[in-house]
Amino acid sequence: MTAVLDRPTREPAADRGPRRNWRAVLDWVAVHSIGLALALMFALPIVFVFLTAVMSDSQAFTSELWPREWHWGNFLEAFDKAPLLKYLGNSMLYSLLATAGMLLSSIPAAYALAKLRWRGRNVVFLLVVGAMMLPPQVVAVPLYDSWSSLGLTGSLWPLIAPYFLFDAFSIFLLRQFILTIPQSYVDAARVDGCSEFQTLVRIVVPMARPGIAATALFCFLYTWNDYFGPLLYTGEKPDQWTLSLALSSFKGMHHVQWNLAMAVTLLTMIPAVVLFAFAQRSFVKGITFTGVKG
Repeated sequence: MTAVLDRPTREPAADRGPRRNWRAVLDWVAVHSIGLALALMFALPIVFVFLTAVMSDSQAFTSELWPREWHWGNFLEAFDKAPLLKYLGNSMLYSLLATAGMLLSSIPAAYALAKLRWRGRNVVFLLVVGAMMLPPQVVAVPLYDSWSSLGLTGSLWPLIAPYFLFDAFSIFLLRQFILTIPQSYVDAARVDGCSEFQTLVRIVVPMARPGIAATALFCFLYTWNDYFGPLLYTGEKPDQWTLSLALSSFKGMHHVQWNLAMAVTLLTMIPAVVLFAFAQRSFVKGITFTGVKG
């Protein structure tokens, strides 16, 4: 008699394909479960703001989460209720000029702290770190008194001008990124006869673009969402308000019209979201490499 060996039966190819694909989907979900949970957690408030913005006034902030009717005219009505274009222009002026001033002042300072050898460099760096820990409310009164004596209160210039002089967080962040640039590149440029300014412009700045992009994005988002500064210096002059300050006042004036308030909130978020979408790769790369060397 011949022994008959039991062999495992193979599943048909038609049955194996969908099961394998389903297993691959489950594996992907298991690997990215934390990321999916975080993405859902951050996306739900934005979805809520959007759905409320296109609801009717009577339905907003009720137990119904899905609009019965889509009122796209709420966005146009919000422009009729307040001069949002003027507030948008003020916010863009504040954020763009502050970011430009930060880059002009922080890049040379960060280069000096990272690549130049001079007496007292470590002490200055400690002062920069100490300035980062100083709450802005501590110096608000003396700064306001100084700008008031110059007659600049009631405008955005007291908020823009300091970025052309000093920004501790930006200097720290750029210094940490510039430290990751090999010293050999800087030394080679000096041997070839480049001055320190030429070395900064031709060697360091091109190699530090991701760090510069990340720092610029941080500065833009901070100034775009700044509420305390515009409230302190322009609170009594509505024609100088930024979007963040105008949004708070809009909710106060139209507190029962939450659909319009959410429409303005969504319009305020769009520029920052678009900017981050275009600069996401440079931002992530800049944050990844910042702080590799101390």
